[in-house]
Amino acid sequence: MAAAEVYSPTAAAAAQHQQRGKAATQAWQAVVGWIGFLLQVLLQILRGTPSCAQLLSFVGFRYPLLSSASAAPDQPSPEVAFMPLRSEIPADAAPVPAPPSEPLQRLTVVLDLDETLVSAYESSGLPPIVRTQAVEAGLHCFDMECISTDKDVEGKQKVNHVTVFERPGLHEFLQKTSEFADLILFTAGLEGYARPLVDIIDAHNRFKLRLYRPSTVTTEYREHVKDLSCLSKDFSRIVIVDNNPFSFIVQPLNGIPCVPFSAGQHSDDQADGGYLPAPEASLCPERCEASPVRKVSYARMVPKAWDPSN
Repeated sequence: MAAAEVYSPTAAAAAQHQQRGKAATQAWQAVVGWIGFLLQVLLQILRGTPSCAQLLSFVGFRYPLLSSASAAPDQPSPEVAFMPLRSEIPADAAPVPAPPSEPLQRLTVVLDLDETLVSAYESSGLPPIVRTQAVEAGLHCFDMECISTDKDVEGKQKVNHVTVFERPGLHEFLQKTSEFADLILFTAGLEGYARPLVDIIDAHNRFKLRLYRPSTVTTEYREHVKDLSCLSKDFSRIVIVDNNPFSFIVQPLNGIPCVPFSAGQHSDDQADGGYLPAPEASLCPERCEASPVRKVSYARMVPKAWDPSN
């Protein structure tokens, strides 16, 4: 049978004394720690006055927003990355206007020469009565020389004498149309004939480009066809005016046909308000800027009886 445990006052007193010893030891350790900390601070003071950032860093804190000027000269200041503040527009300041939209590309008007802008005849074959009546009716005409592709018996190129009649309103038409469009001459005539003629009627160099017979193409149905793809790939801002609709058979919706002009046609008003794209005519500047030219030229070219929208 196990012996019964007997309470002893001496043993209880020893246990209490042991617990008090442990508590005193911990208290002395804390005091020694603080004394060591204070001694280290004192040493820092003796070496040089520390900054707030250094004291806090020693304790265990970091204070990066302090100015670098407060750091000791011999201690590198920590690099602090600052995020720039977003600028605000003052309430009384007017907002910056949006940039203007890019202007539309200028319209390109391609013009035929013979029977569209002028009518030319060999001077030797022109009846005098035709010239007399045309001049009396107010048509302007002039004589010129041009180089022929034919050669005479001596092997020299022949020089042809030509009488040219200008379509009424021609110069006004070129001047007004050049204000809102780039003009291009495209003729199936040879350069030896057409170049000196255009030099006379275009004394102000309103044509940006001149194209002659070598620039035309041959199709299955016609020769000397004027393919506008040699000028632009964007057919929404280009038209061709020609008295021969077969000239623009490749791009029919970009063509505007006009009535052929001749010296016997004294009361012609095509350039003043007919089919040509003068400001008073179908392709006025406002319409040129408002809608694609194919819609406008289609309305001018296709008779109402052929229009499928009717």
